[in-house]
Amino acid sequence: MGLGTSIFLIALGAILKFAVTATVSGIELATVGTILIVVGIIGLVITLIYMMQAGRRGAVVTHDRVVERDPYADPRVDPRI
Repeated sequence: MGLGTSIFLIALGAILKFAVTATVSGIELATVGTILIVVGIIGLVITLIYMMQAGRRGAVVTHDRVVERDPYADPRVDPRI
């Protein structure tokens, strides 16, 4: 879902639940607000879990550097090195 979308749904649900006093026939706006808050919280938890797992995967990368040299060549004697 995404972090921004989850926060938007939570905010919209809170507005519908606590701030709107209008009535619509056939729809209870407080119930719709509660549903949006719950869906937003679930989306937020899933997004945060996904972000933590993605961050953990990227931190495990290691780079090895291998330098091969001739162990018998002395740089003071051999000018090619």
